[in-house]
Amino acid sequence: MSARPLPVSTPGEQGVDASGIHAFLDAVEAEAGMEPHSLMILRHGHVVASGWWAPYTPERLQLLYSVSKSFTSTAAGFAVAEGLLDLDDPVISHFAEFEADITDPRSRAMLVRHIAAMASGHVAETYAAAARLDRKEGVRGFLLIPPDRDPGTVFAYNQSATYALAAIVQRVTGQSLTAYLRPRLLDPLGIGEAAWTRDRAGRDLGFSGLHAATDAIARLGQLYLRGGVWEGRRLLPATWIAEATRAHVSNADGTAEGALSDWQQGYGFQFWRSRHGYRGDGAYGQFCLVLPEHDAVIATTAATERMQDLLNLVWQHLLPAFGTAPLPGRQEDGLRRRLDRLALPPVEARSEPPERGDAWAGAEFVPAGGACADQRSLTGVEVAADAGGWRVSLAEGERRLDLRLGAPGWTVDPGPVPTAVSGGWTDPQTLGIDVLFLETPHRMTVTCSLLDRTFTARWHTTPLHGGPLRSLHAPRHAP
Repeated sequence: MSARPLPVSTPGEQGVDASGIHAFLDAVEAEAGMEPHSLMILRHGHVVASGWWAPYTPERLQLLYSVSKSFTSTAAGFAVAEGLLDLDDPVISHFAEFEADITDPRSRAMLVRHIAAMASGHVAETYAAAARLDRKEGVRGFLLIPPDRDPGTVFAYNQSATYALAAIVQRVTGQSLTAYLRPRLLDPLGIGEAAWTRDRAGRDLGFSGLHAATDAIARLGQLYLRGGVWEGRRLLPATWIAEATRAHVSNADGTAEGALSDWQQGYGFQFWRSRHGYRGDGAYGQFCLVLPEHDAVIATTAATERMQDLLNLVWQHLLPAFGTAPLPGRQEDGLRRRLDRLALPPVEARSEPPERGDAWAGAEFVPAGGACADQRSLTGVEVAADAGGWRVSLAEGERRLDLRLGAPGWTVDPGPVPTAVSGGWTDPQTLGIDVLFLETPHRMTVTCSLLDRTFTARWHTTPLHGGPLRSLHAPRHAP
């Protein structure tokens, strides 16, 4: 199903000062270590600004990381509204087959509302420990870890809690999260393709792994901003929206620094409270910012470890741009042109070896200093002359990912692992390329030295899911 376009307006018509958007773009593009991929700003239900930094494009699915949690929360909201789930159900009541194994009183006292609010009683992440306890059934592993405190009394960001919530929703509905949300959320909102990574048990992960376009983030935010109503039709109860987005257990440390942190303002049902409004929040700058006080939604995708700095720039430049009345559009033509031309700068290098091209043809490279964790599972690199250019093959044992080096700029390969490659020769002895894995927030820099036939590889943001390079794309499940 193709997405229906959201209403579009100029910033000024919706009371947004275009100069503030310019200032935000200036700031994110000037900051080192901050790689923006997309931006959508909605005000009064209209898209007033949208742009994608080429080679990223509007229709491209993106790994949303923990923004997935907010979609899982929404699925739970539908299940509650349909009488399939009660927030006061004990978690163990949905897993009768584990009843005899789970003996700790706190584990047995854990309610659905507790795991929805990251208030299971554990004081730290449990996902790795749960996997060690039971590699086949993560919920059993989670429930075998006794909570440190009484459930509902302490906050700890915990992937296992969301995983258990997602597993419960999939049990009570008899469907994957994606299938359950399709007629209830995705189709009504006009969200097109979406795909969720599954675990060994065949479940949608819930806590991460959802791939969708930036537009899907914006639409989810707009549904919550409107209290569960979409185009005049109520999809979710207003009571669910209020419960999901209020703070349930404090996560503040009481310090002055903590008061300035957008990760210490409280946590709802898989939504973070922010210094302004609330948000869905995914690693490396995937944000769904809902700002009720400004009747606005801001959606971003990015590749940065400086997530607080990115939010600071939103608060510094975009919040003051939201006015209370229509504004003259004196800079709006320039803004639209700028948004249309957004692009990540390519790597500056020659597309052909400056000399001794024959020495590079068929050259093979091994890891410098032996294999290292930052190189993921790369075991070798091969460079070969190809029709119209050069090919760089990344080897992981028997697996190979072939990349093409074309003219200066980004060379896009649409699949099966969508990539964009830029780079070339910086001197006769050195080949360097950047590889964007276009359905993720991840960039790898690979540098080959002809002098000693070795290579190095470096992630700019490290993938958080396991698997080979060929797994860095949206899932493609059979119908």
